Amino acid sequence: MMKKLYLLILLLTAFSLGILAQNNRQYSMYGYGLLSDRATSMQRQMGSVGYAMHSGRQINVMNPASYASIDSLTFLFDIGADMTILWQKQEDVKERSFGGGLDYITMQFPIWKYIGASIGLVPYSYVGYAFGTDIEHGAMSNQGEGGINQAYLGLAGTYAGFSLGFNVSYDFGNIINDVFSTPDNSGQTLFEHVMQIRDWNIVLGAQYTARLSQNDRLNLGVTFSPKKSIHGQTWATLQETSRDSEADTIAYMKMKGKYYTPMSIGGGIGFVHERTSRWMVEVDLTYQQWSKAKYSPLYSLDDPDNLVFQGMDFRDRTRIAAGGEFIPKLRGNYFQRMAYRIGAYYNNDYLNIQGNQLKEYGITAGFGFHTPEGKTMINLGFEWKHRQAHPNPLITENFFNITLGVNFNELWFWQRRIR
Repeated sequence: MMKKLYLLILLLTAFSLGILAQNNRQYSMYGYGLLSDRATSMQRQMGSVGYAMHSGRQINVMNPASYASIDSLTFLFDIGADMTILWQKQEDVKERSFGGGLDYITMQFPIWKYIGASIGLVPYSYVGYAFGTDIEHGAMSNQGEGGINQAYLGLAGTYAGFSLGFNVSYDFGNIINDVFSTPDNSGQTLFEHVMQIRDWNIVLGAQYTARLSQNDRLNLGVTFSPKKSIHGQTWATLQETSRDSEADTIAYMKMKGKYYTPMSIGGGIGFVHERTSRWMVEVDLTYQQWSKAKYSPLYSLDDPDNLVFQGMDFRDRTRIAAGGEFIPKLRGNYFQRMAYRIGAYYNNDYLNIQGNQLKEYGITAGFGFHTPEGKTMINLGFEWKHRQAHPNPLITENFFNITLGVNFNELWFWQRRIR
């Protein structure tokens, strides 16, 4: 088992490194970048639903209350990567780019009969873009990279159909936004803005399962994360790169009390039927109060080089998603035991650029392949996503994502009897 695990990690890492270049996602230059919903590859195939979902065979970081569903003999390990093709259009200019990489690593294991735990590394946001424009007597180019990652530890307990859980995470990462100015008759100047985040966060979750019959159950789930100040530091430097000079720090600020993450609430309702076949559906709603999350400019908004903050503010984020899974026959042949998944979502994003709120929607699908020798599942998914601002579309982005995840399910806590 360990040899297979190491081999898979090496393969996924090689796959990730091979496509590590970021897409030119120009909207990610604003705020904290583009947000992730902590969904695994299996959940992304169903529109990234998960607030009500719980299973002893799949890890669900979206609602920490789900960790209590694991049985006392099982150890789960889930690793995922993705590859993205982006088609981008701004006025009459069209562009295509590729990107992707390792997405998440999670583990889940039992603590006691009614208590489960999970640890892992998941993304909170990501930044990746590069583009250029002509200016009078020269050229200007913008590029950015980074994001915020969450290394989390979660714990959950269950009793009489109710489950309660929490995730405590260490949030870390650097967000770097660069502006290169290259006049025709002089050297190149680099303006660099950096946000270095070193923080903690917490997510609370609850779930309830109502048995409607021997084969049917109704799942309800909610999550809550409080508004809190971000710890870290941010600064801006100016450097004449053509002269190989030292960078001068032109602004510096501690982030505590000046930058915040929002109060967030998520809720979902799901229905599961399981007899000779199995199918489930779920609908989720997310609300994040970004309009109350302070984001302080590092320097004057009137500065012509202040492209990171110019014309940008935050709006409340709402997201609705729906998805389902179908297994034709639990004890049938290989293709009958496969999981077939589909989903869709619509998102009013938190970024508001020059009076235009970012919006996106997408459809998803995928398959769950069982390995011949056990419960381990390979999840292969596909996603089409459309993103643009409203009412002025600004930049139109169309994505095609391929996600690959492997969920190891092993009886690591079972000891064989020696006779």
